[in-house]
Amino acid sequence: MSLQKILAISGKPGLFELKVQTRTGFVAESLLDGKRITVGMRSNVSLLSEIAVYTYDEEIKLAQVFKAIATKENEGPSISHKEDNAVLTTYFREVLPDFDEERVYVSDIKKIINWYNLLQPKGLITLEVLEEALKEQPAE
Repeated sequence: MSLQKILAISGKPGLFELKVQTRTGFVAESLLDGKRITVGMRSNVSLLSEIAVYTYDEEIKLAQVFKAIATKENEGPSISHKEDNAVLTTYFREVLPDFDEERVYVSDIKKIINWYNLLQPKGLITLEVLEEALKEQPAE
């Protein structure tokens, strides 16, 4: 499993792994409970490899943000996404000091930390895996 096949589906909790593409959409498997769901083409779906975080200078790929968190946490779990908003913002500032505070909301920080903590026990948040994911992504 690689970050290239991990999806966030609007309205569905957690993350999903893309399994099979069909004529009308695709089949995805939940990383939370392993259940498979069919997702139609009309669903709002985001590949994690396509998500970026605003900084004051540029957009940073999510894999780079995960790499910064993994480095800070020695590839271990992060703080809980349920922490107080001020704690989350301070933590995220330690990880990504120049994130654009006007365009990156606390809800975004919560999602990123929650996603990190979902992927970390699955072995997808190691410096080696993240380096490989960053190499696979085309430069913008």
